[in-house]
Amino acid sequence: MTPKLETKRPQLQKGIGKAGLFSLAFGAMIGVGWVTAMGSWLTNAGPIGASIAFAIGGLLMLIIGLCYAEVTASLPLSGGEVAYAYKAFGTSKSFIVGWFLAFGYLSVSAFEAVSVSKVLSYLIPTIDYLPLYEINGATVYLSHILLSAFFVLAISAINYTGVKNSARLQVVLTVLFVGLTFVFVIAGLIMGDWDNIYPLFSGTSNASITAGIAMVLVTVPFWFVGFDTIPQAAEEANTAISFKTIGLLIPLSIVVAVCFYVLLIVSTSIAAPWNDIVADPLPTAKAFEIATQSTFLVNLILITALVGLLTSWNGFFIAGSRVLFAMGRGKIIAPFLGAAHPKFKTPYTAVVFSGVVTFVASLMGPGAMVAFVNVGSMCIVIAFLGVSFSFLVLRKKFPDLHRPFLAPGGKMLGVVAIIGTIGILLVMVFPSSPASLAWPLEWLIFIIFSSLGFIFWFLSANSRNRISKDERDYLILDKYV
Repeated sequence: MTPKLETKRPQLQKGIGKAGLFSLAFGAMIGVGWVTAMGSWLTNAGPIGASIAFAIGGLLMLIIGLCYAEVTASLPLSGGEVAYAYKAFGTSKSFIVGWFLAFGYLSVSAFEAVSVSKVLSYLIPTIDYLPLYEINGATVYLSHILLSAFFVLAISAINYTGVKNSARLQVVLTVLFVGLTFVFVIAGLIMGDWDNIYPLFSGTSNASITAGIAMVLVTVPFWFVGFDTIPQAAEEANTAISFKTIGLLIPLSIVVAVCFYVLLIVSTSIAAPWNDIVADPLPTAKAFEIATQSTFLVNLILITALVGLLTSWNGFFIAGSRVLFAMGRGKIIAPFLGAAHPKFKTPYTAVVFSGVVTFVASLMGPGAMVAFVNVGSMCIVIAFLGVSFSFLVLRKKFPDLHRPFLAPGGKMLGVVAIIGTIGILLVMVFPSSPASLAWPLEWLIFIIFSSLGFIFWFLSANSRNRISKDERDYLILDKYV
């Protein structure tokens, strides 16, 4: 029975179609890593080694994604992981998952705010105007701050005025990205030389080849973060979409992203001898410039990277604001974040809050934002672990829960996901790992943020205790109690 409340449960507009949900996940995963990190992938593992690493890493993400698919189809609620952890473990565990997840999304959002001006500076070198200060050896320019402010305002405004607008933007940007990528990949394959792909691996012995693949593999989860944006927006899916379809879109987006990354690695290596381009700041662009002798194509790649950056940014911005909204609506923390706009039916206070946090963090510039992203990635992996455990607990505690999408492998799938996720976390904390957090900056950010979580949890105790468990069940889970 639905408990009587002084206020109704805030409801969000249902306006995201299948294309919008798929674009949300795929767009968030593509980003700009294929432009900026290609050199390290090829240096460490070579073309085939890097492709193998992405295939193996993609398989692990697919296992985790299948766990997500089942719980998302069963509990299509805004904030995804907040609801799953709440139903499985209760309020405190739900907060831990939501807190780390929100920081992970907003840190990536802030990184994108800085990256916009960085990518534009390659296209328009004169954009670096009026240096203000330095952080961690990197100069912060007034022009970059103004650009970040403009894009933050634009994305915030689009998300403030309706989910249909942000979903349409995501679809348009994703289609544009795929179309532009198709142009330069085909040009490179036609005008490049297949002999350029040799040597297939960077190492010369079995041990060095394996080590190279492992060095790329440990970074792969970072490049696939984004498929989990679908659960955050599941509550806003069009009513014509079945819950089973929502679940299916998660593994589908992961498979397509794996194909995308492998295609880019192979086509870049064919476009030019990969050993000759790995030292370039933008190795992907350099390879296709060598293959086509066209500066226009280089600019096209940079424009494509800019589009990919915007799709990633919009996806993470939507996801981060929904996690905050879910915690606010459930009065777990900061109830003001749980308000829905009376006209647009958007989580407008969470959107505004996300925009402010994104812009303030972007003021630290490129010198600090890589640290935020690395810490944010670890926070998102912690949420992955939470969902994997929630998957198992929900299977045990609620065997009769309606599951429109039933993940193959049963409980064993959850066990494998937990083992794999713990493995990723160990790689992130092991000091000698290429993916480990750096001391002191990155670890200090993680410690400070974790401490802030405890502070906010205790400061929110009064508002959290004002409602009963039945009321919180209703606010978080609605009819899925």
